[in-house]
Amino acid sequence: MHALWIVLGIVGVIVVIVIMLYNRIVLLAQTRKTALSDIDVQLKQRHDLIPNLVNTVKGYAGHEKEVFEKVTEARAQAMQARAGGNVAASAKAEGLLGGAMMNLMGVAENYPQLKADANFRQLQSDLTDIENKIAAARRFYNNATQEYNTAIKQFPAVMIAGTFGFHEESFFEVDESEKQAVKEAPQVNF
Repeated sequence: MHALWIVLGIVGVIVVIVIMLYNRIVLLAQTRKTALSDIDVQLKQRHDLIPNLVNTVKGYAGHEKEVFEKVTEARAQAMQARAGGNVAASAKAEGLLGGAMMNLMGVAENYPQLKADANFRQLQSDLTDIENKIAAARRFYNNATQEYNTAIKQFPAVMIAGTFGFHEESFFEVDESEKQAVKEAPQVNF
């Protein structure tokens, strides 16, 4: 009888540990999901701002058709990737959009009248603010993803993570084309 209580005690402790580990993994997964939603909010604001920015630049530099088409196409691809829910595809599409935006700002640099336009300056300020918020949201998301990935790989959580369908998640990484666009970014001075 005494051995039965010991076995029940051990089983009880194991069950409590499994429940605690499971709840921690769920908490980390939810934190990661919330962080991704925060990125989506910022990306939506960015996507909503882009047509206004393009139209403002287009008013001064209407003959730069190829640049406008690339920005519009990159925006559409980014919105489609975001709707698809694939983090890696979304990050890649956003990287291409970032590169296209750099080209648009480079075109704007060639038009002194545009740089003096109050509407353009406000749009550029808004874009800078949104880009900073996106960068902060990416850092938070990647930190949450790193914490989640670490948690599901640590012992003893690794023993239950796979059983309950938890798997390693990808980071919201800057695409190589975006890294290259940043290296080649035109200097815009107002």
